[in-house]
Amino acid sequence: MKDFDKLVAEIMADAEKDGEPVTKAEAEEMAKMELGSRDVSRDARAAEPVKKERKPHPVKVSDEKRELFDTIVANLTKCIGVEPENITIVTQNKLIEVKIGEKRFKIDVIECRQPKKK
Repeated sequence: MKDFDKLVAEIMADAEKDGEPVTKAEAEEMAKMELGSRDVSRDARAAEPVKKERKPHPVKVSDEKRELFDTIVANLTKCIGVEPENITIVTQNKLIEVKIGEKRFKIDVIECRQPKKK
């Protein structure tokens, strides 16, 4: 409370010097506002930003994409003679990694959106 009273006295003295004296009630209100703004700024600096939790985004994979992905995986061994242990499915229905000799290849299956109607 001493700080508050001291601040009120300072406000009144400053206003007196400027030639615009204020009442004690006005000075008290000004002091409350000033102390409130100090508290807010300290709290704002000290508080860590709160991250919002995001809802899980449901991934919808079409039947056509699943069928294409399965066909690609099945035909890799038939067409180019890659051993099954050299085929790795990194992401189901999306990314395949193939090792041929010392080289590694990634096959990414991406379904495009329908064009917007004008």
